[in-house]
Amino acid sequence: MAPDRGPGADGQTAGYHSISSKDDTQEVSQESDFSGDEDSIAVEEAEARDEAREFLAERADEGQNFTIRGVLVGLAIGVIICFSNMYFGLQTGWVSGMAMPAALIGFAFFKTVARHINYPFTPVENVLVQTVAGALGTMPLGCGFVGVLPALNYLLKPEENGPLVLSTGKLMIWAIGICFFGVFIAVPLRREVLIREKLKFPSGTATALMIGVLHGNEKGAEKQENPMETFRRRSQDMRRSRSMGDQRSHTADGPDTASEPGTEADRRSDWKAQIKLLIIAFGVSAVYTLASYFVPPLHDIPILGLPLAHNWLWTLNPSPAYIGQGIIMGPATTLHMLLGAVVGWGILSPLAKNKGWAPGPVEDWETGSKGWIVWVSLAIMLSDSIISLGWLVLRPAIQYGPHYIREAHERIKSGKYLSILGLSSPVSKGAYTPLSATISATQAPDQKATSLSEPDAPPEHLVSNRVVYLGLFASIALCVGATHIVFASLIPLYATLLAILLALLLSLMGVRALGETDLNPVSGISKLTQLAFALLIPSSNPNAIIINLLAGAISESGALQAGDMMQDLKTGHLLGAAPKAQFYGQLIGSFVGAIVSAAVYKLYTSVYAIPGGMFQVPTAYVWIFTARLVTGKGLPDMAWQWALGGGCIFAVLTALRIVGQGKSWQAYLPGGIAVAVGMYNVPSFTLARTCGGLVSWWWSRRAGEEGTVIVLASGLILGEGVVSIVNLGLASLRVPHL
Repeated sequence: MAPDRGPGADGQTAGYHSISSKDDTQEVSQESDFSGDEDSIAVEEAEARDEAREFLAERADEGQNFTIRGVLVGLAIGVIICFSNMYFGLQTGWVSGMAMPAALIGFAFFKTVARHINYPFTPVENVLVQTVAGALGTMPLGCGFVGVLPALNYLLKPEENGPLVLSTGKLMIWAIGICFFGVFIAVPLRREVLIREKLKFPSGTATALMIGVLHGNEKGAEKQENPMETFRRRSQDMRRSRSMGDQRSHTADGPDTASEPGTEADRRSDWKAQIKLLIIAFGVSAVYTLASYFVPPLHDIPILGLPLAHNWLWTLNPSPAYIGQGIIMGPATTLHMLLGAVVGWGILSPLAKNKGWAPGPVEDWETGSKGWIVWVSLAIMLSDSIISLGWLVLRPAIQYGPHYIREAHERIKSGKYLSILGLSSPVSKGAYTPLSATISATQAPDQKATSLSEPDAPPEHLVSNRVVYLGLFASIALCVGATHIVFASLIPLYATLLAILLALLLSLMGVRALGETDLNPVSGISKLTQLAFALLIPSSNPNAIIINLLAGAISESGALQAGDMMQDLKTGHLLGAAPKAQFYGQLIGSFVGAIVSAAVYKLYTSVYAIPGGMFQVPTAYVWIFTARLVTGKGLPDMAWQWALGGGCIFAVLTALRIVGQGKSWQAYLPGGIAVAVGMYNVPSFTLARTCGGLVSWWWSRRAGEEGTVIVLASGLILGEGVVSIVNLGLASLRVPHL
């Protein structure tokens, strides 16, 4: 294999080949062909860029980017998702934005009424529908209704100045106060993470793909590649050609078929088949949910025998919704959760009970082993969060630090001291590529960055800096005002402002983690905020626990909203939707979601005993126990020793998972968050989710793709979520059951 000579070495190359063999001459010929191919691909990519710009401008100019009907349909779907998320959130803490089913339901609705509407339902309007629906549907988590507020309402002790019982009006004020600033955090990050760095945001990309397939097949034609897809494929070809160099002859087996037009549509079922599957799954789940109201034992089947069920809570809840959640989580995550259940409920719970560390009934959160093992799970979550998020902070310094140091040194030597403030970030060879040979290495950093980034929507369809800055200031002021109206003198002003500042900083890490891994570490972000406030607020403060909880809630809300907005913006960017329309759709969905989720929360808490029965609110216990753990209050016997040991073990395992990214052995290392969730949730939920994970594994082996199985999972989740509203009505009317 010939050495890489590169451009500008012609003299040396000629001298070298004057004494070269025939094989070397052939290699030179191959390199000349490669250079010509590279220039050809560069020209094609430049042309594709122009076409992509035209495509984005044309799509952004469509009137359907923001419509009243699209907003209303999005709100209607969002209300259904909100009820579903409140139901599952109070049970297990699990909440989903349901972007793909929202887009599928929106498409099905408009397809049904197509004859009665004046203008067609387009991909950009579908983006609006799923943006509004997702923003509304995630508010039970974003406003703290499945964690922080139940902790304040039901779990605070009198010596902690609790419990705090809030009226519906105050719940709405609080929710409206914290539901906006995360949206404004996301908008300034859009150009960096979507346009310049081109982070994947897998769920947003998958939703865009599904919308494209649905609308591309409306007229029975095969899906055609849109100009944005063409540009991205040409960019991949260009990057591949430049990185391979003289290895090109060894891999010239043809183009990457994964990016050929039509193959994505070929691998997905027709939209009618997907709707049919969604309806069938919905119906099965709905029937089970209604039956479970009249036959409550269906929630706890003693599959391992009555002794294990009665003494150690080993039962199965065969809920189709939990199976659906497991399908979405996948086999790796659910098996890690099963490991947490085995360690927590199969080993630690009997150990704590028999040793007298948790002498009360097993199911008791305060004196039983159910509460004791939560401390170990909290330590695991904290160590995983610190290592994972810490790496997100350190990685840019490790990756780009030498570049900055060299560039700063060169500018200092040349006497350009002030220019140090304008240091440019290095361009990753794997992420960016010059568009043509005419791009000079001496270009200004901003010019080079512009040439290497993706095409973007026209400026008039972007959210202006003025709107962002004014909106961010107003949303922060609204958050401060709402917090102090609702909680009066319980939290000082500086603590609220500090919580918002931490939310701004930690949201940056959350967005990046979501873009790279498809996981928004909101639980870890909230726990880090609680840890920080434990160091800042003395434990002698009578309101230390309340301040700790509220600070964590603010940071979690900001990170969730920022991640949700960015995921939707990724979907919109790939389909050419106007970012400004999505931004306002997100604000509308968040506002309505804050009001609806407050009302739904009050409805559930007035009908059902919380905590108790179906609604154990484990996330609320995690919140309150974390606040007590980091402030050094309320730890039972031997809890801190085992918590410290578990935290250290998973700090090492998390570090190994980071080091092993992309390697086959990494999948065998358990993830800390998944193991912790398996510990603090009772086994009945974990067993059902593990079944779902195995279904996902089987389906992927059988069909080789996941689009259809996600539709199946969505139907199972929505069926139980919707019919839970019926069960809520039956319970409020005190309809008798077994």
